[in-house]
Amino acid sequence: MTSVDIPEILYEDNHLLVVNKRISDIVQGDKTGDISLDKLLKKYIAEKYNKQGAVFLGVVHRIDRPVSGAVIFSRTSKGLERMNRFFKEGRVKKTYWAIVKNFPPKKDGLLVHYLVRDSKKNKSFAFDNEVKGSKQAKLAYHVIHDFDNYFLLEIDLQTGRHHQIRAQLAKIGCPIKGDLKYGFARSNPDGGISLHAYRVEFPHPVKDENIVIHAKPPDDVLWNAYCSKAGMQ
Repeated sequence: MTSVDIPEILYEDNHLLVVNKRISDIVQGDKTGDISLDKLLKKYIAEKYNKQGAVFLGVVHRIDRPVSGAVIFSRTSKGLERMNRFFKEGRVKKTYWAIVKNFPPKKDGLLVHYLVRDSKKNKSFAFDNEVKGSKQAKLAYHVIHDFDNYFLLEIDLQTGRHHQIRAQLAKIGCPIKGDLKYGFARSNPDGGISLHAYRVEFPHPVKDENIVIHAKPPDDVLWNAYCSKAGMQ
């Protein structure tokens, strides 16, 4: 036990730390000045292992502040270097769940768009064809549940662009529940959006093994209804 308020730990060893990020958590410090998740986890490690001096913790990847789910950190520089390489080589498989209001054009689909990031607005815009300054974005989706008024999509993220899932789903008329920035009509009560990094799979950076991690969605009526149906505790 430590005194630090951190999210649920999904995986921990000498090389990696994977947590189930809460909606309010920010992975790395930004202009808001709010305490970031990496700083909280450094305090956690220092207390748990009674470490003196600076604690190393590398940010392997980030997810947006209003998004929940699995986030990987590295506890060693070797682990960070190798995890960064695995991401570049496409060896890290990330699966998301998204709740949307509208049924997509097809039950299953591959979305390929070209995203342009507007840093001033902190927003990405999706185009059907390549335009100046754009980067290709790809994801595959599958409708896995009908909530009566909403639909749950499972998303295989194939590239890692800024706000990619949010921008691409909005482009096909399926903005994510609660995502005002990308066209949803109302905010969620918790201030987040209904996008969750549910599963991550990757080679361990040091051990000869494949790691598969699942993160339970936040405590919410719709998420709870699906988890109950799917037999998730």
